[in-house]
Amino acid sequence: MKGKLIIFSAPSGTGKSTIINWLMQHKELHLAFSISCTSRAPRGTERNGVEYFFLSPDEFRQRIANNEFLEYEEVYKDRFYGTLKQQVENQLEKGENVVFDVDVKGGCNIKQYFGDRALSLFIQPPSIDELRHRLTSRGTDAPEVIEDRLDRAAFELTFAPKFDRVVVNDNLEKAEQEALSIVRRFIGQ
Repeated sequence: MKGKLIIFSAPSGTGKSTIINWLMQHKELHLAFSISCTSRAPRGTERNGVEYFFLSPDEFRQRIANNEFLEYEEVYKDRFYGTLKQQVENQLEKGENVVFDVDVKGGCNIKQYFGDRALSLFIQPPSIDELRHRLTSRGTDAPEVIEDRLDRAAFELTFAPKFDRVVVNDNLEKAEQEALSIVRRFIGQ
């Protein structure tokens, strides 16, 4: 049986990665991460076809020209990230339920392409003030970086109505359970 697609998007600091990683531990869901492409060099022990498919900037541009991507973004000059249509189809054919951790625009593009075969979930913070508190308490970013993230979060929050479901993460355990219930229901359809 063909797999389905589960798309997660959220502003930085909402707990999206924590929720996704918790869901990935539920083996009965048959979840598998989408393997994206990047034009950056591998880091550490990263392997081609495992964490990413590593392409040169020219190869990436050629695949863009060939309309091979579901979504892509040039984050910095010659630094691309994107999701190949064929890779996702291969995973779906194997019966995997493919999980995407993407920005809001990428999430909307994937949902538009796959329609009802995809579930789009937006993880939302309880408020911008709470998001500021979370980002500050991490202690990993300079104040100007946090302000940039909050500006981007305000923009990203305007996309929430475009998603199938919104999960407000005001309590992590509750948000995890809500996401699990939504994903189980979708996979079981």
